[in-house]
Amino acid sequence: MAAGTPPSSTAAADAPPRLTAIDAYRGFVMLLMLAEVLRLSAVARAFPDSELWQILGRQQSHAEWTGCTLHDLIQPSFSFLVGVALPFSLAARAKLRQPPWRTTLHAFGRALALVLLGIFLRSLGEPRTNYTFADTLTQIGLGYGFLYLLARTTLRWQVLTLTLVLVGYGALFAAYPTPIDYPDPAIHGVPSDWPHHLTGWQSHWAKNGNAAWAFDVWFLNLFPRDTPFRFNGGGYATLSFVPTLGTMILGLFAGSLLRGPRPALEKLSLLAFVGVTLLAAGWGLGAAGVCPVVKRIWTPSWVLFSGGWCFVLLAAFFAATDAIGVRRPAYPLVVVGANSIAAYLLEWLAADFVRDALKRHVGYSPFRVFGPEYQPLVLGGATLAVFWLVLFALYRRRWFLKL
Repeated sequence: MAAGTPPSSTAAADAPPRLTAIDAYRGFVMLLMLAEVLRLSAVARAFPDSELWQILGRQQSHAEWTGCTLHDLIQPSFSFLVGVALPFSLAARAKLRQPPWRTTLHAFGRALALVLLGIFLRSLGEPRTNYTFADTLTQIGLGYGFLYLLARTTLRWQVLTLTLVLVGYGALFAAYPTPIDYPDPAIHGVPSDWPHHLTGWQSHWAKNGNAAWAFDVWFLNLFPRDTPFRFNGGGYATLSFVPTLGTMILGLFAGSLLRGPRPALEKLSLLAFVGVTLLAAGWGLGAAGVCPVVKRIWTPSWVLFSGGWCFVLLAAFFAATDAIGVRRPAYPLVVVGANSIAAYLLEWLAADFVRDALKRHVGYSPFRVFGPEYQPLVLGGATLAVFWLVLFALYRRRWFLKL
């Protein structure tokens, strides 16, 4: 990873135009992630009888297993936007006449850097390297090389690959025996009375009792560990990078559409139509009992359902910016979205430091101006403002962290 500035004026003139919608959508996603510092769930616990605060608290938390919250859309949006940006990146490198071997080396180098950065961040505070591959960066990194190769093929091959990913991943889970019960939580990490157990056919996608869990019990124990790996507390799995690749392929379709020659209104209509269609397909598979919508193991229905939301959100940002030629109101989001890796690192590395610094130098009183129940929210808002100002300073100086 290196700090960089935009290309030279000559190169910039030859490069494909940068769409505000992509940076604005990415900025929205990163702000949702950074907004964890607002701790809406803590405020919701202080007001258990407030339906509004309960809704806000739930939307800043992940669904326990099936279903979807706003917070659940952060990772698929981030993955989707990697695919959206790739056609623009390849076009820019082609205009610079970069040889194919160098572009390929850069793509696979980026994939490795994402995986290593993800492992590094997950190992912070641990006594030894925490070899885990289920977080956002490692999942994208594991699939990025394949995505790059697909981006150099035709639409037919891309659609075929997406189909194989969805059908093959679903078949893998369907072929794995369903867990009859969970007699020992020490093995699966799931109590027998957990209220979110899946039954019948859908139990093929049960938490820590599925094909991806079985793979991790084998795979993750190949790495040095203080204790044998038995389960992931959240049910997340390494193999989710396969359907995550499906999400990135959907982004590749959207990026190719946006970069293409169609009129803006036609692009907008297609984005919205595909989004609604995918939403209906993903929801329908879950409602019909064919395949539950589970973000934590990235089920095929989740790929479709979350991909639908990604198309709809991209359409909304495209409609509000590039389609009508009004980009200035999106500037606060663009500041964040243009430096997404820096924003990601701020959330991981600086959140506690900034909160502690604010409490130490400002004191507690200003953050309790609306009452002690709102202290987490006010303190989090101040922390979020500091994050944005840091990203604004980087943006003004054209300093971007890139992989």
